[in-house]
Formats: sequence, structure tokens, C-alpha cells
Amino acid sequence: MLSLPAALTHAQAGEFSRSLKAELAAEPVALVLEAGALKEFDSSALAVILACRREALSAGKTFSVRDLPARLRQLAGLYGVAELIPATV
Repeated sequence: MLSLPAALTHAQAGEFSRSLKAELAAEPVALVLEAGALKEFDSSALAVILACRREALSAGKTFSVRDLPARLRQLAGLYGVAELIPATV
């Protein structure tokens, strides 16, 4: 399981995305992205989550997100990408 930081805005997104690439490769077949710590974010957080999804699926892994904040789920809905971010119970 990979975890998102407490803050993920445009300022942190690029560096965080680069650091995730190596971690993604080490994950098992099912990649779960933990978003429970995420408190400060903007649309860049969606870009990071979708990049993780893209990397996971291209590596033949499943992808889901646990504890996505409601405000970020709403933002994903506004952008029309909510269905690309499946929730893990």
C-alpha cells in the first residue's frame, strides 16, 4: 500500500509523483493508494492519483484508493474522472 502525504498541491505534486515511480514497481499485484492523511490538496492531487492508476494498470496491477477525502471525490466528479478512482473498503 502506498500513502499520500498530508499536503499534495501543485508545489508538491511533481516531486511526489517522481518518488512514487520506484515505490509502484515494488507493490504487489493489487495497488491500494491510502489517502486518509490527505488534508490539503488541489486538483494536482487528482493528477497524481490518476498517474498512479495509469502506472499500475500499465504494469498489469489493479488499482484502488482507500479513504479518499469527500472534497477530493467531489472534485473528481466535477472533472468527470470519479469513475477512474475506485474505492477500497
